[in-house]
Amino acid sequence: SGGAGFRPPVSRSPSPFTRRLAVPLAAAGRVLFPQLPAAPPHGAGGEAPCDDIGALKEKDRALDREIAQLLSEGYSVEELEKHISLLHEYNEIKDAGQMLLGKLAVIRGVTTKQLYPEYDLELND
Repeated sequence: SGGAGFRPPVSRSPSPFTRRLAVPLAAAGRVLFPQLPAAPPHGAGGEAPCDDIGALKEKDRALDREIAQLLSEGYSVEELEKHISLLHEYNEIKDAGQMLLGKLAVIRGVTTKQLYPEYDLELND
């Protein structure tokens, strides 16, 4: 459908940018794409399909405003995808470190928390 409702092509396709942005950037102090609650099955919430469509259209407009704001702030899809990629790599490395620390704690018969000072780790690391 075109006409009066036409908008410039801003993709919200299932790309790494849109699907994985919420968690990494929330960790960086910016909640840009909050997770939306799962929609109840038809008829489960007592809402008519028209109400669901209206709610989805409003969410669509809200996402368009959010995308426009990000673009106006100078963000680019490529920059955000690179940032997300680096955060995923960091998280994978951190997870591996936590796993090793956990195994070492089991071997030594102590808690992981007790190993933190030995490796100069903060409890929030």
